[in-house]
Amino acid sequence: MTITYIFHSGFVLETEKSILIFDYWLDPSAAVPSFLKKGKPVYVFSSHFHEDHFNREIFEWRKQHNGITYILSKDIYKHRRANKDDADVWLAKGGTWSDGTISVWALGSTDSGVSWIVETEGKRIFHAGDLNNWYARFLPCKRSKNDYLSEAVPGQTIYSEEFDEEIDPIAHEKQYLGELKDIRKISDCFDLVMFPIDGRIGNGYTLGGRQFIERFKVGLFVPMHFVASGFESAWRMKEFTDEKDIPFWEISREGETITIG
Repeated sequence: MTITYIFHSGFVLETEKSILIFDYWLDPSAAVPSFLKKGKPVYVFSSHFHEDHFNREIFEWRKQHNGITYILSKDIYKHRRANKDDADVWLAKGGTWSDGTISVWALGSTDSGVSWIVETEGKRIFHAGDLNNWYARFLPCKRSKNDYLSEAVPGQTIYSEEFDEEIDPIAHEKQYLGELKDIRKISDCFDLVMFPIDGRIGNGYTLGGRQFIERFKVGLFVPMHFVASGFESAWRMKEFTDEKDIPFWEISREGETITIG
């Protein structure tokens, strides 16, 4: 299997029998067209309606390839970003679909839409979409045994400049950890994980990723959603994957490709 970084949270996975494209937004290196010419069945996933995870341009690919299956989160249709007949499969959390080549589970998110589990050709893949512990920097920080430094007070909200909204970071983390429990009901191990490592969160921006690898066996950890803070910001996660002997992809450019066993 090869995995190619497109941009932001967008990736192309090519297996022996098929091609999987996740959360296409932009394609600065023009990586996608060459995959559409290969003649393999193509599966296109969009985890939610936000413009940095869904672009209607994906439907133009039908003009180049007649073997595309579109698997989209239902919130895209609910927000009128697409018509019902644009997709072959619409899934919300708890939904499943299989065609004999791939099997798909739609899991939850701490933002909009879903996260994805995909099984194909003996590989189990996880794409987080916008599932993350987004407000980590507001959470209690332990300075000493009985001394905590925190902006967060249980039950009270805090204004987040990064996301321009009032949030309850403690409740949000509880929701995030609950979503991880739901994922573990399907699987506790993945050959490949694509997960947000977004420096805009501020202090603790790797916390969601760390909490994920504490709960799952991971064959390869791939950062995403770092376009605003830069490639090297995402590499911060490698310190923590190294501690658990989990391979980490230090993505350095759009269009970069690696092969995984």
